[in-house]
Amino acid sequence: MPASTSPFKVFSGTKSRYLAEKICQSLECPLGNMKIQHFSDGEFSVSYEESIRGQYIYLVQSTFPNSDNLMELLLMIDAAKRASAYKIIAVIPYFGWARQDRKDKPRVSIGAKLIADMLGMAGVDRIITMDLHADQIQGFFDIPVDHLYASTIFVPYIKSLKLKNLVIASPDVGGSKRAGSYSKYLGVPMVICYKTREKANVVGEMTLIGDVYGRDVIITDDMVDTAGTLCKAADLMLSKGAKSVRAIVSHGVMSGNAAEKVMQSALSEIAFTDSIPFDISNCPKAKILSISKMFADTIFRVQENQSISEQYLL
Repeated sequence: MPASTSPFKVFSGTKSRYLAEKICQSLECPLGNMKIQHFSDGEFSVSYEESIRGQYIYLVQSTFPNSDNLMELLLMIDAAKRASAYKIIAVIPYFGWARQDRKDKPRVSIGAKLIADMLGMAGVDRIITMDLHADQIQGFFDIPVDHLYASTIFVPYIKSLKLKNLVIASPDVGGSKRAGSYSKYLGVPMVICYKTREKANVVGEMTLIGDVYGRDVIITDDMVDTAGTLCKAADLMLSKGAKSVRAIVSHGVMSGNAAEKVMQSALSEIAFTDSIPFDISNCPKAKILSISKMFADTIFRVQENQSISEQYLL
């Protein structure tokens, strides 16, 4: 893909450099030179080592682990604004705090809205992100948000498996819309798991709505954190007669002993994108699909004021 004729540069935070390099490779442009200096007490500072005056600046940074990478992104935005960048676009493949999109009980914060306000106040002009935990988070921003979907990557992958008795599954009621979109597009049945939670990250009871007997099941979800829900759903479906169970997940957070849970579960494979780095040697069942070309194409289209609707399959 040729680089745009308009002046733009791509920079990366510390933990997302692996993805930014692949994006730049697709854009046929160099990754910008930036220095992040760390002090002994944990504080850090950001400086651009080349001129960005009057240019479009794309900052690639997912927010994991959440606090440090968010603060790094905020400093990158502030430094770009103070260096007279023309437009500052934050490319956030994984947007942390997205699970805090509402008040689900008294006296709690709406973290997603707070982070949106912080990014806006820092001076960002546009957000490019993927598979937010809740679509309405786009409305928390007062700036344009380009919300991409990993289905662009996953649909061709599902087709490549050539499963004859495919059924799409949602691990909970909240993900039924996503699973329904895959089901409708692929023309296959859908099943839903209904779960209750004892507390955050701890699944209580789970029941299956629908028939999976003799079927090849693919569970869809936006993220896998502790993998408790995913693994319990897979085990339940296998006990109900499923022929095989796989999972496609947009963001592989995989915290704690998630990899061990996946290895011990009924899942034959779990595929997620490289929005978050993951060492596949920790979980041989994992398969990583890259989103770098999708984000590179979106950056090119945004830069050239072209429509990005072709990115959406579902």
